[in-house]
Amino acid sequence: METYAAPVTDLQFVIENLIGYDNISGLEPFGEVTPELGDAILKEAAKFADEILAPLNRVGDQQGCVLENGVVRTPEGFPDAYRQMIDAGWISMAAPEEYGGQNLPTVFAIAAFEMWSAANTAFGLVPVLSQSAIDLMLEHADPGLKQTYLHKMVSGEWTTTMNLTEPQAGSDLSLLRTKAVKEDDHYRISGQKIYISGGDHDLSDNIVHLVLARLPDAPPGNRGISLFLVPKYLVRENGELGNRNDLRPLSLETKLGIHGNPTCVMSYGDNGGAVGYLIGGENQGLAGMFTMMNLARLMVGLQGVAITERAYQQALSYAKDRLQGSRSNGTDAPSLAPIIHHPDVKRMLLDMKCIAEAGRCLTLYAAYCIDLSKRHADAATRQKFSDRLSLLTPVIKAWITDRAIDCASTGIQVHGGLGYIEDTGAAQHFRDARIMAIYEGTNGIQANDLIGRKIVREYGTSMLGLISEMKEDLAGAKAADGEALAAILSATRQSVDDLDSAVDWILGSASDDPDGVSAGAAAFLKLSGDAICGWLVAKCAIATQNLLDQGENKSEPLKGRILSARHFAETFLPQTKAALSTLRSGQPAITEMSEAMFG
Repeated sequence: METYAAPVTDLQFVIENLIGYDNISGLEPFGEVTPELGDAILKEAAKFADEILAPLNRVGDQQGCVLENGVVRTPEGFPDAYRQMIDAGWISMAAPEEYGGQNLPTVFAIAAFEMWSAANTAFGLVPVLSQSAIDLMLEHADPGLKQTYLHKMVSGEWTTTMNLTEPQAGSDLSLLRTKAVKEDDHYRISGQKIYISGGDHDLSDNIVHLVLARLPDAPPGNRGISLFLVPKYLVRENGELGNRNDLRPLSLETKLGIHGNPTCVMSYGDNGGAVGYLIGGENQGLAGMFTMMNLARLMVGLQGVAITERAYQQALSYAKDRLQGSRSNGTDAPSLAPIIHHPDVKRMLLDMKCIAEAGRCLTLYAAYCIDLSKRHADAATRQKFSDRLSLLTPVIKAWITDRAIDCASTGIQVHGGLGYIEDTGAAQHFRDARIMAIYEGTNGIQANDLIGRKIVREYGTSMLGLISEMKEDLAGAKAADGEALAAILSATRQSVDDLDSAVDWILGSASDDPDGVSAGAAAFLKLSGDAICGWLVAKCAIATQNLLDQGENKSEPLKGRILSARHFAETFLPQTKAALSTLRSGQPAITEMSEAMFG
């Protein structure tokens, strides 16, 4: 039986103890941001997740989407749920007031989106893409396009898509063939795109497609890519919707998971060319698209946290109810025991619990970095946290989603044979999670971005600055009399030292052995994620221990949080030593293996 309850308490704890309301309140133009305001937002977002979205999760998986007569229908209940989301103003939370937004901290928006994505991963993809598109428009669109489109995008009345991939152009966008020809104040777009999430549906009145295309005289490769806004329905001067644009969904992909979200093959310009409007300069489209994609990568990491939490809650509920084996009850006749009492089951549940908590710390910290990079009064501080966000983005996307797939698989394992049966719902979480390591740039691409651009190209500046801050935090932390906290701090300090050693090795080896450094990219990303999450988890553990020392009444959940942090420290952080060893080896088996040797 599926079960989900939004983790409001844990989200509140991380925001209050890792981020701090005083730190958020000091940012313009938020003003005074109180725990009472944060709690009210999170509780209402949780109510929407629990009561509206979660009951539709199974429906979406079973019904899927249907393309009939050129129109896509989403599963039963999805359009009504989306209308309620718009009416409640949820999509506009972090957007500027100028375009109808509420100007709330990104931290609150990320917390809410985690709950919605956990409640219904397929549904959550639609508003997630809207957040990324709004960022793109704010940074790159001209005033006219902003005035025409942003108000409706911010309200959620018009949804968005990101159109990059083509049959011959996946991760290598230099191969794309979609064409754009200038005509008066617009362009005519023609070509085909694949894997377009939300390419067509019945949730919104209009869909704003953001499309990469190439001008006739464009230079080859990535230097010749432009970005266009291509609406499903053209917009008249008075803001009303006009004629249908020359675009259509050709088919729906048959997918492993996220069945409730339509992934379309889109055709542009079958009858003369779809009308599109240039965003940014000609041949400068990747700059705008990467603004959208980088936030989308953060949101994919957030989906990883969400699916881990959902799978964990379902496994926990099952483990409490399922009676197998026996335990002594003080008599000669042992009684049947819920499987949660078996150490191996507790191990699996703790694996899932501590990964969800670690991922939550990382995504909320990244949201705080966004707020600092945009709102802090000091320009140098804004730049510092903009650079830090850039550094963390591939780690968030790849480390969390890899772990999410593991945790969704573990959730099946907790269910035993029933986990392999679709009726329990546990398998859906695994199927839904599997795409997360692939889209918005595969996790291998994220690893190479981290090691190549963020370490080698920048001479490790951002990472070394973060490491210095991590070491300073941990050096000043005291374990007092807590054995658990002492173990957490010891393991975390060692993992940060391993990360420092890894950066040193990369910088010393990049010029002499670039292939060996690249071959170790996945190991380095894993090491980075473990150590950075370990630091954030340790900071929360210190706060938890302080509350326990103060005699906090809710001691059992707090004790559980300390033990979960200890499990992360003693189970996952020792893996940084192995990852460091893998990295330093130069991976000769990889670098020396030729195509012919694979047989």
